[in-house]
Amino acid sequence: MANRLTKIYTRTGDRGQTRLATGEQVAKSGQRIETCGDLDEANSAIGLLLCQTGVPETVHAMLTTIQHELFEIGAELALPGRLTIRSGHVARLEAELDLLNDGLPPLKDFILPGGTPAAAACHVARAVCRRAERSAWRLAEEAELNPELLKYLNRLSDLLFVMARVIARKATVDEPIWEQADREKG
Repeated sequence: MANRLTKIYTRTGDRGQTRLATGEQVAKSGQRIETCGDLDEANSAIGLLLCQTGVPETVHAMLTTIQHELFEIGAELALPGRLTIRSGHVARLEAELDLLNDGLPPLKDFILPGGTPAAAACHVARAVCRRAERSAWRLAEEAELNPELLKYLNRLSDLLFVMARVIARKATVDEPIWEQADREKG
C-alpha cells in the first residue's frame, strides 16, 4: 500500500460524504458504499467466527484466505474498473465446497442456525454474506460490476453453510433441524 493512513478522521463524513480510492467523493448513502459496508460486515463476521473454538484447521485456513479476498472485493468496489476476483477464485470455492460437503451426510431436512457457538457464528457469517451478495446485485443494476465477484459471493454463502455443518459434526453435535408446524392443528 503506497499511502498510509496517518489521520483516521477526515470530517468529510460529517456531511454524509466519503471518498472512493479513486479520490471521487460520493454520498455515504450510495449503493456502492452500502455494498462496501455489507462486505466489511461479512468480513467482520468471519473474523468473529475465526475467534471461536471448534473451527477445524482446514476451515480456519480457508476462511483466512477468504478474508483477504473480501478485502480484494472491497478494493474492486473502491476502484471501479479494477478486477481482482477471477474465475479461479470461484473455482477454488467450488472445490472447497465439494471437499467439505463430501464428508457430510445428505440433507434430508432444513437446518436451523445453531448447534455450537462456532457453528452458529458460521451461520451468522453466511447470512451476512447473503446480504452482501444482495447488495452487490443492487449495485450491479446501476453500475458495471465484475460478474466473477457476484459468483464469488454466491458460492461463499454456500460454502459458509457447509462449513457450519462441518463445524457441528466435528463437535459431534446434532444439527438443529427445522420441525415444520402441523398446519392441520391450526
